[in-house]
Amino acid sequence: MAGLVAVLYGIVAYGVTLVALLYLIGFTGNLIVPKSIDSGFAGPFPASIVVDVLLIGLFAVQHSVMARQGFKRWWTRIVPASVERSTYVLFASFALLLLYWQWQPIPRPVWTVNDPVAAGAVDAIFWLGWVVLVASTFFLSHFELFGLSQVFMRLFGKQPSEATFRTPMLYRYVRHPIYLGILLAVWATPAMTVGHLLYSLGITAYILIGIRLEEHDLVQQFGDRYRRYRQHAAMLVPLPGRRVVASEDADI
Repeated sequence: MAGLVAVLYGIVAYGVTLVALLYLIGFTGNLIVPKSIDSGFAGPFPASIVVDVLLIGLFAVQHSVMARQGFKRWWTRIVPASVERSTYVLFASFALLLLYWQWQPIPRPVWTVNDPVAAGAVDAIFWLGWVVLVASTFFLSHFELFGLSQVFMRLFGKQPSEATFRTPMLYRYVRHPIYLGILLAVWATPAMTVGHLLYSLGITAYILIGIRLEEHDLVQQFGDRYRRYRQHAAMLVPLPGRRVVASEDADI
């Protein structure tokens, strides 16, 4: 029964996360959704900045703190280890949903791309970012990243396998392709407003800090293997001559 409850919880958490991520595309690109980054009533400028910074900060703190190994060891004393990841993504989704709901638009223009060809190229980069993000989750283990694998393993009485270090596909060139996809998506807009710029700067700052914390954990977990990986693969931007070749995978 406990295993079945965990599976139902994991499925609900995954569903909420999927909705939050799909809404994130519309929110960032001002597409379809009822409340986007530049829609809604524009309040006082200083107050809007404060609210928006706090919303980004709340998401960043939740997302970073709950991802740390020390927090996970403490947290799994309270919640079963099988639902730890599902709980993490569920809380992250709630933080995103709160951001969508309370975001204060600041529609003052920063730049506008009027040329149709150039605007189309920028939009293409926007969509490329989301493709890179989603594809990168599958290059590793999409359902494990979002907690479904763990709850089903508990249901069938299987123990989670020990974490292994792999560098599939884009990970041979870039250490953090998921973050790369996010950065492409949040910066690629033909109509940048002050609110969107604040959003992009906040997300970028969070990613750079998050990478530092994440790589500290990965060095502790994988040691010299990860240190060698950092020498071969770029952090975010693919660079000529920097890649992990297939024959090196076993040594990294």
